[in-house]
Amino acid sequence: MSTIAATNFNFPGQQSVYKGKVREVYRLQNHQMAMVATDRLSAFDVILPQAIPFKGQILNQLSCYMLEATKSVVPNWLIAQPDPNVSIGHTCETFPVEMVIRGYLAGHAYREYASGKREICGVRLPEGLKENDRLPQPIITPTTKAAVGDHDEDISKEAILANGIVDANDYEILEQYTYQLFDLGTQMAKERGLILVDTKYEFGRTVSGEIVIIDEIHTPDSSRYFYADTYDDLQEKGEKQRQLSKEFVREWLIEQGFQGKEGQDIPVIPDEFIQEITQRYIELYEKITGKTFEKADVTHIHQRIENNVLNYIDAN
Repeated sequence: MSTIAATNFNFPGQQSVYKGKVREVYRLQNHQMAMVATDRLSAFDVILPQAIPFKGQILNQLSCYMLEATKSVVPNWLIAQPDPNVSIGHTCETFPVEMVIRGYLAGHAYREYASGKREICGVRLPEGLKENDRLPQPIITPTTKAAVGDHDEDISKEAILANGIVDANDYEILEQYTYQLFDLGTQMAKERGLILVDTKYEFGRTVSGEIVIIDEIHTPDSSRYFYADTYDDLQEKGEKQRQLSKEFVREWLIEQGFQGKEGQDIPVIPDEFIQEITQRYIELYEKITGKTFEKADVTHIHQRIENNVLNYIDAN
């Protein structure tokens, strides 16, 4: 099945191209950029060798859905979606931190807690917490924004401000927007029978100076969801939570002896597990949006994307 592992477009007036972990960003004229969601899969800040069918389409469409649903609360970069795998938005200067917000002790935060740490990114955590317990209140645990192949690093608000990574006034806005988005995302998840466990947001500044949310939000690549109807029972029994997120990929990798550490070989993903990953991503899309996922024609996927972006450019 055709997938997008990489792209190499050259659009009219194209000024530059940036290739991220799973997205490729083409800077266009008029302070706009085209973000192409590939089918690449990353975990532990490493790009895995095999592409996942329809992953890019799912992420792009889900993110556009969420950006549209939250734009009345927090401004965002999105202008148009000319193709299932492409978003057109305002060119932004990116803030060099990712705003990670957590409502529950899961994933990386739990692994840190289980190792004995009681402070994460300058935030103190109480004793006696179990994996996946709800935190007393949501906490922001920022990370530095790593280049491709590098690891994001935990950092405290105090260190961000002390090192001048983000201006204090700007950081106050990033914090405010992070809490507002997480609150709205939590309400949207609740309406769909889900719990938004944790997520990350990236922000940028437009040419006009406005701070906006950029990239994806509330997708399985950036977020973790639990099923609400079984949460309390499973937590009381100390059993694993049913979740919709990319954590199952990380767990599979850990079982294969891979956590992105130096000297570890990236395992080859079996075809049947690739199909399972696609189905999990589709499940989350349909669960969170309430819509049936419709697979786009991938017969000539690169040509389809190029034609749709060219049509947008010509019309604008």
